[in-house]
Amino acid sequence: MINEETKRKLREIRLTSMVNDLEIQDRNGSFRTMNFEDGFEIIVDNAYATWQNNRLDRLIHQANFMTNDPCIADVDYSPERKINQNLIAKLASGTYLKDKHDVIIMGAAGSGKTWLSTALGMEACKQFKRVKYLRLPEILDELAVAKHESNGDFRKIIERYKKVDLLIIDDWLIDNVTNENAHSILELVDFRTQRGSTIYCSQYDPKGWYTKFENPQIAEAILDRIVNNAYPIQIQGEKSMRELYGLSNELREEAENWN
Repeated sequence: MINEETKRKLREIRLTSMVNDLEIQDRNGSFRTMNFEDGFEIIVDNAYATWQNNRLDRLIHQANFMTNDPCIADVDYSPERKINQNLIAKLASGTYLKDKHDVIIMGAAGSGKTWLSTALGMEACKQFKRVKYLRLPEILDELAVAKHESNGDFRKIIERYKKVDLLIIDDWLIDNVTNENAHSILELVDFRTQRGSTIYCSQYDPKGWYTKFENPQIAEAILDRIVNNAYPIQIQGEKSMRELYGLSNELREEAENWN
């Protein structure tokens, strides 16, 4: 039986899962017949599995997804959506992350862009990649405030975004951008080029992105860095995924039942 002092030391060095397994071994008679190597191997395997699960939970939490429900296995490949299943499988394998390639997910509001990008983000987390989900308006607000500070926060924010393996930018160019914001976008995109992968979720085809910028030269510089390095995914279909799978349908059904 392992003494309490040994257990305390294991907990202090954050090997609590190993303590739990040792206590289970003490209570389980079958473990007592094992040799040291076999018993120790089981303890190490369990401790490693616990460490991996905790690491995954931490990565998902840090990713700041709007929801953790999306899963690649649940992608809707209905014919009218025209989603390339082979491309999704390739992206899910993570090769684009290794190659530092980007993804552009296009579709109308409610088509499932955020859901699909999150599903890909979850797969990246499972491969122990650092992921961050943000909306472009949030990024621009943060950078605009930092740009007018003299403490170097702007550079720190850019560096922070550069460090993640996968940056998911939702609501990409949903509004027109000022020249100041355009320069911030260019700097962010330029910093991430060949350093990490980015998923851009947009209601518009890249050809429509030009109209969002006041300065055509900046627009060209941004698009050149993104479009030539990205896998395009166009989600078709007229029905909103929020309408099909959202809570509103349930509420409407309940209301109809009350009448």
